[in-house]
Amino acid sequence: MPSTQKPMRYGHTEGHTDVCFDDIGSCIVTCGSDGDVRIWENLDDDDPKSINVGEKAYSFALKNGRLVTAVSNNTVQIHTFPEGAPDGILTRFTTNANHVVFNRDGTKIAAGSSDFMVKVVEVTDSSQQKTFRGHDAPVLSLSFDPQDVFLTSASCDGSVRVWKISDQTCVTSWPLLQKCNDVINAKSICRLAWQPKSGKLLAVPVEKVVKLYRRETWDNQFDLSDNFITQTLSIVIWSPCGQYVAAGSVNGCIAVWNVDTQECMERMKHEKSYTICGLAWHPKGGQIAYTDTEGNLGLLENVCNKDGKKSSGKVSSAVAKDYNDLFDEDDDFLNMDLIEPRSSPKVISNEEEDDDDLMLASSYPRHRGAIIEDDENSLDTALMKVNSNLEKDDDNDQDGSIPILPVSTTQRPFYDGPVPTPQQKPFQSGSTPSHLTHRFMVWNSIGIIRCYNDEQDNAIDVEFHDTSIHHATHLPNSLNHTMADLSSEAILLACESTEELASKLHCIHFSSWDSNKEWTVDMPKDEDIEAVCLGQGWAACATSAMLTRVFTIGGVQKEIFSFPGPVVSMAGHGEQLLVIYHRGTGFDGDQCLGVQLIELGKKKRQVLHGDPLPLTRKSYLMWVGFSAEGTPCYVDSKGIVKMLNRGLGNTWIPVCDTREYCKGKSDHYWVIGIHENPQQLRCIPCKGARFPPTLPRPAVAILSFKLPYCQITTEKGQMEEQFWRSVLFHNHLDYLSKNGYEYDENAKNEAAKEQQELLMKLFALSCKLEREFRCVELADFMTQNAVNLAIKYASRSRKLILAQRLSEMAVEKATEMAAPEEDDDEEEEEDFRNHLNAGYSSSTTEWSQPRVRNLHEQDMEDSKEADAVEEVEEMPEMQKFRQNPFCKTVGLPEMSTPKSAVITSSSQGRVNPFKVSANQKDPTTHSANILDNMSKFSKNTPTPNSRAVNKQKSPVIKPLIPKPKSKQPRPPHAGDKTEEKEEKAETILPEIQAAATENKRPKTGFQMWLEENRESILADNPGLEEADIIKEGMSRFRVLSSDERMVWTEKAKGGASSNSAEAKKRKRPADAKNEGKEKREEKSKEDSSLPKKRKPLDPSINVRLSAFAFKQS
Repeated sequence: MPSTQKPMRYGHTEGHTDVCFDDIGSCIVTCGSDGDVRIWENLDDDDPKSINVGEKAYSFALKNGRLVTAVSNNTVQIHTFPEGAPDGILTRFTTNANHVVFNRDGTKIAAGSSDFMVKVVEVTDSSQQKTFRGHDAPVLSLSFDPQDVFLTSASCDGSVRVWKISDQTCVTSWPLLQKCNDVINAKSICRLAWQPKSGKLLAVPVEKVVKLYRRETWDNQFDLSDNFITQTLSIVIWSPCGQYVAAGSVNGCIAVWNVDTQECMERMKHEKSYTICGLAWHPKGGQIAYTDTEGNLGLLENVCNKDGKKSSGKVSSAVAKDYNDLFDEDDDFLNMDLIEPRSSPKVISNEEEDDDDLMLASSYPRHRGAIIEDDENSLDTALMKVNSNLEKDDDNDQDGSIPILPVSTTQRPFYDGPVPTPQQKPFQSGSTPSHLTHRFMVWNSIGIIRCYNDEQDNAIDVEFHDTSIHHATHLPNSLNHTMADLSSEAILLACESTEELASKLHCIHFSSWDSNKEWTVDMPKDEDIEAVCLGQGWAACATSAMLTRVFTIGGVQKEIFSFPGPVVSMAGHGEQLLVIYHRGTGFDGDQCLGVQLIELGKKKRQVLHGDPLPLTRKSYLMWVGFSAEGTPCYVDSKGIVKMLNRGLGNTWIPVCDTREYCKGKSDHYWVIGIHENPQQLRCIPCKGARFPPTLPRPAVAILSFKLPYCQITTEKGQMEEQFWRSVLFHNHLDYLSKNGYEYDENAKNEAAKEQQELLMKLFALSCKLEREFRCVELADFMTQNAVNLAIKYASRSRKLILAQRLSEMAVEKATEMAAPEEDDDEEEEEDFRNHLNAGYSSSTTEWSQPRVRNLHEQDMEDSKEADAVEEVEEMPEMQKFRQNPFCKTVGLPEMSTPKSAVITSSSQGRVNPFKVSANQKDPTTHSANILDNMSKFSKNTPTPNSRAVNKQKSPVIKPLIPKPKSKQPRPPHAGDKTEEKEEKAETILPEIQAAATENKRPKTGFQMWLEENRESILADNPGLEEADIIKEGMSRFRVLSSDERMVWTEKAKGGASSNSAEAKKRKRPADAKNEGKEKREEKSKEDSSLPKKRKPLDPSINVRLSAFAFKQS
């Protein structure tokens, strides 16, 4: 079966790269010029473990859990494997070492350097060293004789030498290579190799052939070549069985020969023809890993494997397959009882422990039978025998003598369900893994904290993006702090406990005005800090006891509260604290996380009560924090960025997929900050890794947001995504205003303008597509002004039915804005009126003032703008003014939450009608001022109840229409009702009686026309309710000509003269200022003969009417 070449992937930065398998072939290990050694579970591993060994790694060797590296500081150092813990320095050179190798049993290493020297060092005792001198140029490569007698070296001086290790003498030398002065100029790195086990042959890559030399005689036995090789070979390796030789060339060709037949078995060409600089054969054969000088990693499978079985030990098993053909004849004792008859899952070998461990895909043992059940890892020896026969190893020491126990036909049931996911460990957002010697402890919008923990130094560097906050700081790290957070007020550090010391929280409060800027708190015994965060004026830490401890920024202990599971991470911003924890055990690769969001301000409250955190399938949490504007966000390992949508019940919405911006499969973006205005996702691109190195300083990239809406390539989909993204990313303005923070009013206005423009574009697009129902749906999102524009557009597009529907919607929107109260509030308001009147000592009638203003406003609207929509707005305007004073009256026990809702909703669209009343000098001045203050408060801090009322009212139209009419001065309905209420009062003053009869005053032009034409409307439409009569009347009044409407207006004016005379007497001198301003704004109305008004009602009404009052005076 021919070999298969898997697609290459990015492994390291550009430069020389080395590769090998671990001792049992369970993982691929690479090193590169970025100074990292990476451990890959397989070629598709997107998150390899990374061990930083230095600034640059030239070569490495791996054996018996020891990792030896040649790095750029001219040393050969050793680390534990796979932990990556530093374990000392084996030897030093005056320049960098170019190649390191282990001997067969892993007790010695050989290193060749650019200072022309070769050293052999005992691993357990680095003082036992042997130096080999004789080369006249940098050493290129080395190879140990399997029998530990000889050592071979190649050099830039063109020679290949064989040394005798015992006496450090040169046995022989061949001038085989082209001479050069340095490794970077060498045409070939000449990685030579001895034949495994016996060491009979030495393979040396020379030009386009592989020369094989006989041991002891040092004769050139034969050469391996092929026409496929067109460029110089640079590296050669042997298969573990010693039967095959593979070689790689400088133009990306890999060829494999059978040494016995000298036949070329496999040929492979690099997809981009890069130089092959690393080759490694799987310990069990069948696979070759290779790297190139661009840092890429590739894999060949089924190499020289005629039966097609992969050496990784993966054996496919079908449900009904006959297993007998897999085994030799001497294995006929195996019967089908040993194999699970049905629903047998795929069987794989556990490569990480023992090649002979036949395991389920779920990592559970397959069969126990009558074997002694010690623990989960007990193995059926029969299966060990099976697998040993599957592996065709050529080792001479394989005897296959395994004692076979009787096989029982009884089977133990095994679990075939979902597998629990290991819980994610705690981490600090914006930090790199703690096992690195040089790492980021935190990188956020304030600054960067780096930690250096090597033999030379153990310190922490703090750098601020804005040096006006604080200058850069260098701190000692004697306590071995592993966690950190940074704010504009303080630096927070934490360390884990040791046998002698407790876990400590250390705060450097650099913004403190006193001289003592640091404080430290020790945690209780057996309680470790696992996460820390800073907010505005507070610090918090989460501990292993599942407690969150809150401190002031000066060190005062505050609240302590528990969370339901082990903490994962936490973040703070302003008064908000976000805690992520394990709320249970996830399955099949999913994490089961919960989130709590708590506000620690004066009004402490919990916003998110342990809600599940929705992660992408089979992902884990990578970053959690707040946007610069204070909205909670998080990023998972799949690159999905999600943000809290406060406008939809605190749900989470994906706002960006960073994987869309990655060029390679193994590339990632490391998020460091999120901004909503402007919309920016600040992150660091990481090529072939999940996190960046500390040096060189990473560059920050800015990504744009995109909501995952459907059909985003179409014009409709793009505008929908832009609209909802604008809505989402401006929700924080409502949150800031609600909580009393400063915010940019212009930004809010610009956002509203942008949203309305997008809605109009969508409306126009739907009109072109003849989607009129969709047009009405879009208009429901618009403001009233935008709806009016939509009506004009629909009219010009000759879509009359659509225009009619939109007109009805405009009426409904106007009614909702002006009259958000519920019908059952009317009686309570009448009671308020009685209470207020009882407190007045003025002989004039207060209740007549708003009536006169609304009357003249209505008359002017009838005469100037004969538009029915505006008339609908005016009638609720009368209701609005009559409601508001009573809803906010001070000291009344009847006042309820729906009353405050009225003030809130009306103030959103119109200015507070009580603000001008401070100029009045009669006894009502004090009451007006109090009302003014209360309305201000309700505008700044709308109550949740007010929102609820508005939401309930929005779709309801009919119940709202009779309500304003019930208060219109149309007998006998509203007038009689008011008189009945006032007769119940215990003390009735003459002024109150005047207020009661005030409902008899003259009506507007439309009201007078409606009374005369009511019978004809009922005759045409019998059975109409009051609201429908008003609607029908409005539509008929709209049809009248402007002259006819003016006649009715004049009739109404005639009846208003008596009230206007009374109004003149009550004009306040202090209103002169307002009148002057109103006169300038309304010069176009100076020819009117209306009387002066007394108590201002609403700025929008004052603007229209005050000029007439000024003229009259």
